[in-house]
Formats: sequence, structure tokens, C-alpha cells
Amino acid sequence: MNQKCPFNVQLSSTPRGARLARLLSTEQLRSWGLPTHPADLLVAELAANAATHGRVQGRDFRLVLHVIDGTLRIEVTDTQGDRLPKPQDTPPDAETGRGLLLVDALADRWGVADDRFPCKTVWAELRLTPPEPDSPNSGAATAFSKEP
Repeated sequence: MNQKCPFNVQLSSTPRGARLARLLSTEQLRSWGLPTHPADLLVAELAANAATHGRVQGRDFRLVLHVIDGTLRIEVTDTQGDRLPKPQDTPPDAETGRGLLLVDALADRWGVADDRFPCKTVWAELRLTPPEPDSPNSGAATAFSKEP
């Protein structure tokens, strides 16, 4: 499990493209023998942000998944490099605005990487750990870990 060939797909910056990102990433994780949760939620949020806040008419966003040294890295690149994501103070009754709080809660690490102008890449990482040999779930391929 040290390294997997990257999964790389370009999708339309639309709600349909964001939904497709989640579905395709779920299938890719299954094909690698990895659990889909909470990575599916991270992909959904990062892709939705790219389609909503990073959207430029006629330009797509890119989703990349790869596993290196026991860490799943999710990267979403859009074409709004001047609009950097930041968690918001959202009123309790607001229906939107909590996405990055979710990313922060689920990911072990996340951030933004400068890309070639005008792009930016928002990434999130999840550490992968094998199950304990004597645990009742020892037949599972891997599990995500939030512990430091």
C-alpha cells in the first residue's frame, strides 16, 4: 500500500461535475481496496467548492487521488487562484458556509497550494492504517486514522 498510481480526472465546474467527482472517487477507492468514508465527504466538499466558488465559465476542475506512504491525498484544482478558501464564521441558522469546517474536522491535514496562474489546488490528506491483527475487523484492507 506504499504507493498507488494517481487517479486523475477533469470534470465540468457544475453541480453535476461535483457529484460525478464523488461517485468516481468512491469507485476508485473501492478498486484500491480502501474504505470510502470519510474520503467521499472530503471529495464532495472540495469538488462542490470548486464548482461553486472556483468556477470560471468554460473551465473545468481537476480531481486527483493518490496514496503515498500510507496517506491518501485528495487534490482539487480550479481556475480561481485569486479566491482562496477559508473557514467562515457561519450563523447557526445558515444553510451553507460550513464546508471547510467539515474538511477541517475530517482531514488529518488540508491546505491550499499555489498552482500555475490562474489555478489553485485545495488538498486534504487522510492517514491510512492497517487493522490490528487480532481485531474483529482484521479482514478489512485498511482503515482511516484521525489519531496523530
